[in-house]
Amino acid sequence: MPNPITVTRFAPSPNGPLHLGHAYSAIVAHDLARVANGRFLLRIEDIDGTRSRSDLANAFREDLEWLGLEWEEVAAQSRRLPSYETAARTLKARGLLYPCCCTRAEITATATVTGPEGPVYPGTCKHRNIPEGEPVQWRIDMERALAETGPLEWTDALAGVQQCEAMAAGDIVLVRKEAPASYHLAATLDDAADSVNLVTRGADLFAASHIHRVLQELLGLPVPVWHHHDLLLDASGQKLAKRKNSPSLGDRRIGGQDGRELAEQLRAENFPAGISLGCP
Repeated sequence: MPNPITVTRFAPSPNGPLHLGHAYSAIVAHDLARVANGRFLLRIEDIDGTRSRSDLANAFREDLEWLGLEWEEVAAQSRRLPSYETAARTLKARGLLYPCCCTRAEITATATVTGPEGPVYPGTCKHRNIPEGEPVQWRIDMERALAETGPLEWTDALAGVQQCEAMAAGDIVLVRKEAPASYHLAATLDDAADSVNLVTRGADLFAASHIHRVLQELLGLPVPVWHHHDLLLDASGQKLAKRKNSPSLGDRRIGGQDGRELAEQLRAENFPAGISLGCP
């Protein structure tokens, strides 16, 4: 059978403007699809409550066009809520999720192990009876999940075959108190629904792919290849981030900078002063 067409995606959240790090990630995904005569998708991840803004999603489209990228836009996450709810019900019915009412402060105070995403949840609510009506999030019982899946592998295009080590993250949240899905559940379901078979994203999400591989196995989803690229770092060696007010693409665009020229500079790894490529 012929090889499937390569499908990549760029999936920003409209809770802050795009910066150079986003531009680099979008260009990597775009170019990997184009060199393979594949498809490059834009998916807006807009289920972050009141922080998600439609005006920012529109600005994202303007930024990508300014960079000279071409894409197909697929359904935003806010239009996919039933699929998240169905997956969560399936996992609950199989006894793989349990409710949790712990706050971040409580977890930080009681955790004894640090994982790739910070303090590892110590399982406080796993055997607790939570009063009806109390707001809860739903966590995966990772030990039970891995007992069901058995050993798993996944492949990164740059790092090669990886043994799945999802236990390091502990019982992570799949359904948030204020949203029908966490990043882990939503992104895994969305990539499968969009036929993404080359998941291109920053190296800071490498550990997340262990979790996503488990979810794919539990839910009977296709398994893509991943491509975790290095990140753009600031002068202190930290990744560029919205919360750090890294200069936005919108400001550069409105200021008259040539977006296509900027894209070529990023492709050539010719970064502005103080910015480098690496892993924080």
